[in-house]
Amino acid sequence: MQKPPRPRSGEPEKLESLLPDVTPIAHHGRVLQPRKKIPPVARQRLRDEQAALAESLSDHPQWDIGIETGEELVYLREGIASHTLRKLRRGHWVIQDELDLHGYTADEARSAVALFLQACLRDGFRCIRIVHGKGLRSKNREPVLKTKVGIWLRQREEVLAFCQARQADGGGGAVIVLLKSASRR
Repeated sequence: MQKPPRPRSGEPEKLESLLPDVTPIAHHGRVLQPRKKIPPVARQRLRDEQAALAESLSDHPQWDIGIETGEELVYLREGIASHTLRKLRRGHWVIQDELDLHGYTADEARSAVALFLQACLRDGFRCIRIVHGKGLRSKNREPVLKTKVGIWLRQREEVLAFCQARQADGGGGAVIVLLKSASRR
């Protein structure tokens, strides 16, 4: 509630003459505080945070955003530009051949991977997929071949980079491998 403007000295008579029927309000003894300004709400930021939370709880994570959790297979040979790995994750190269290791023992899988890599190099393939499985039927439901495939691929000179496949290409049960071109060998 606003107070009426105080009359300047010498003007009370003028005010009373203008408002003859008005009686002054008795003092109520309360102090009127000015209203506090409410800070603005960053609604877009709230929407972004809600979307990020919903995405993090989603059953279909996006693996091409560059986040490494430590569970997916990721490797980039020293001296290779980091954008190469980003391109590999996003499917820049066409997958030219595939090896499926379902049902293989570790020894059989190692031999199969070595023979497969030799054949791919001979045929001039650059981008390949190796399906190692998610380990759902193995003991303790943990992938046995996944970590072994990662170790075997790191040991091979012809392997430039590899990463976990996109969901459409096998997700956590497959790895996409980039091999040296014939000119780099």
